[in-house]
Amino acid sequence: MADTGVAETLLRRLEKADDGVDSVEVSGSLGVDHQLVVGAVKSLQALGDIISAELRSSKHWELTGEGKEIAEQGSHEARVFSSVPAEGLAQTELMKLAFGKVGFSKAMSNKWIRVDKAHEGGPRIFKAVCIESIEDQVREKLLLVQKGQASQLEEKEKNELKKRKLLSEVTVKSYWITKGDSFSTTITKQETELTPEMIASGSWKEKKFKPYNFEAMGVAPDCGHLHPLMKVRTQFRQIFLEMGFTEMPTNNFIESSFWNFDSLFQPQQHPARDQHDTFFLSDPALAHQFPQDYLERVRKVHSEGGYGSQGYKYDWKIEEAQKNILRTHTTAVSARMLYKLAQQKFTPVRYFSIDRVFRNETLDATHLAEFHQIEGVVADYGLTLGDLMGVLHQFFTKLGITKLRFKPAYNPYTEPSMEVFSYHEGLKKWVEVGNSGVFRPEMLLPMGLPEDVSVIAWGLSLERPTMIKYGINNIRELVGHKVNLQMVYDSPICRLDS
Repeated sequence: MADTGVAETLLRRLEKADDGVDSVEVSGSLGVDHQLVVGAVKSLQALGDIISAELRSSKHWELTGEGKEIAEQGSHEARVFSSVPAEGLAQTELMKLAFGKVGFSKAMSNKWIRVDKAHEGGPRIFKAVCIESIEDQVREKLLLVQKGQASQLEEKEKNELKKRKLLSEVTVKSYWITKGDSFSTTITKQETELTPEMIASGSWKEKKFKPYNFEAMGVAPDCGHLHPLMKVRTQFRQIFLEMGFTEMPTNNFIESSFWNFDSLFQPQQHPARDQHDTFFLSDPALAHQFPQDYLERVRKVHSEGGYGSQGYKYDWKIEEAQKNILRTHTTAVSARMLYKLAQQKFTPVRYFSIDRVFRNETLDATHLAEFHQIEGVVADYGLTLGDLMGVLHQFFTKLGITKLRFKPAYNPYTEPSMEVFSYHEGLKKWVEVGNSGVFRPEMLLPMGLPEDVSVIAWGLSLERPTMIKYGINNIRELVGHKVNLQMVYDSPICRLDS
């Protein structure tokens, strides 16, 4: 029976009732599930004051599945008694019966059976009384409950049967339904919206409108969510600021080869300057504005040497330095800032930047062609490799990454140089998260910085620490078209370890 049919039947029954009807009784007389009647009650309540419904709770006793079986076939102890023949039954055979174990215990308690342990074939069970002497009270009590006469049993008896899991006390919630002030046996759907057509035709005067529910909760509005990458980036930035660093401007994705390579003492024949590793621009293909005196010092240290270095001894070409590229690292930004610093009276500085860089990489689980680099630079007197390691340890500890390793490496513009590794719990291996070192004199002195000034610097990945923090094994699940947006919504804000 459909909900509408149940609702109409309920209204007709209510019309004939003087005081009201019970929803459980209605469901029983109609032969439908009680929830269908409850649904009809709620539907009628939503239409206005047609009916009034009071929620009531009542308890009654019901037979469990095992209780129904006993009511039909007899208690375990009675069935055990009936199974024992006049010549007796081996205890091992009795225990094989489904009701043997419980029935044996109860029958012994009732003294209906006895055990002969001295029997040659092992313990043997015999009847201790005649069949007329036993009375299956358990079955009789259950039959009373089954007939709806549970009130004839004492509470102690009910609890004993409940303990044996033959009875269960069930709480039934029902509605006591009475007529409302606007009672009608006809169901009229209430309008939920006042339309322009109703106003124009005047039909709204004949319509019944559903009351507005001012207590209803509104639909939760969609809101923006920070991508895990941006959350960790915010953390990195906050950590740098806490450590006294100043953020460098990084708004030029396009850089000349001069600032990206040559100013860093990276030779023009270096493999990193090949098209397999770098994206070159075709329009505009060349840059033309450079500090000419600085350009000449860079050319000289590359081709002839200087400042205690023999250089690379090759024919340095301005045409190579002019080529425009998508910057391969934000160290180009550091070069510009250090040159700017050298044009004034020197004061110790701490710089940082976080922005995108571009490499002509083959995509795999840990590499992208476009990613973020975190650049840090400290310029001061007498800095050493120990200072660099200390700063990196402090930085990563603030981020919550404590498993660090440093490995000697080679960079054209730093000496000594170190690669930084962190342990990835998901990949179960050490993953490179950055590169670092002390800038070479061949890079710093042509800029005009004092000879006794040292500059420690590092370039870190943003994506890989984020993967470690969030347990992501494939970088393509963090950036790109394979990103699961639900992961963005669900990911909690990374917390810094204290």
